[in-house]
Amino acid sequence: MSAIINSICTVLITVLLVLAAAPHSEAAISCGTVVKYVQSCLPYVTNKGPIGGCCGGVKGLYAAAKTTSDRQIVCGCLKTIAASSSDIDLGKAAALPGQCGVNIPYKISPSTDCSKVT
Repeated sequence: MSAIINSICTVLITVLLVLAAAPHSEAAISCGTVVKYVQSCLPYVTNKGPIGGCCGGVKGLYAAAKTTSDRQIVCGCLKTIAASSSDIDLGKAAALPGQCGVNIPYKISPSTDCSKVT
């Protein structure tokens, strides 16, 4: 009987150690969050206004995307936004991170493969 209890305890401790050591990869960012960060950019990328406070949102979003999962979600949301309207100037959207002093490893475009973002 004590051998069974020892085996169960060993398994439970092993499981707890694996769970404690496993990286937590849950994304903390949603598309709603992405939209909040970049909504001030919409007048600029639709040729209806100046760049204004857009770079503050771009830099904030860049800082908030801490994990690979976060960055893939941000990429997917930006991709969806870029594809959502024919009014969006895709050249301006793609150039926006560079204009704001942020270096992202992908192009903001409807054709970007966000699964490759790390």
